[in-house]
Amino acid sequence: MAEPTTPSFWDTDPHHHPEGASTSLGFWVYLMSDCLMFAVLFAVYGVLGGSYAAGPGPQDLFDLELVAINTALLLFSSITYGFAMLGMVKGRKGEVLTWLGITLIFGAAFLCVEMYEFYHLIHEGAGPQRSGFLSAFFVLVGTHGLHVAFGSLWLITLMVQVSRYGLIEANKRRLSCLSMFWHFLDVIWIGVFTFVYLLGMIQ
Repeated sequence: MAEPTTPSFWDTDPHHHPEGASTSLGFWVYLMSDCLMFAVLFAVYGVLGGSYAAGPGPQDLFDLELVAINTALLLFSSITYGFAMLGMVKGRKGEVLTWLGITLIFGAAFLCVEMYEFYHLIHEGAGPQRSGFLSAFFVLVGTHGLHVAFGSLWLITLMVQVSRYGLIEANKRRLSCLSMFWHFLDVIWIGVFTFVYLLGMIQ
């Protein structure tokens, strides 16, 4: 008569848990936490967005043509990253590196335009200390910009990794995570463009 087996609540066999098996889930958890942070920043802007303190408002400060160009740069960077992922699926290392490089150029151009906008606003006396509206604006848009800067550094690191080691499974996994992150930043920016810039000019 066979002895009853004791239920095991852990598994010490490493073959049942291949490397990177939980990376995707963990990264989704990170993105959701980032989403909550941006939700709080949008809520803060929603509360303080009308607090001009007798100072300039969106219609006095924003240049929609410049913001539209910046939006196009970020959207194009998302498209070029998509081409990089298609190259990854086909196993074409050179194609992946080319499209990642183009994506990096678009991301860097986006950051340059955003820094120019910040410099111009501060030069005009519309810095973050001027009013609640400008404080919320600089924090929300600046936080997104910091994320793009971090994503660009991550992109450079991945380009080095792919160039050195090729399209190994670990690099494919990293490229997929950065893809989710980069497209997430696109979605957040569309919210910024609509909620901050467009609605600000209409009000």
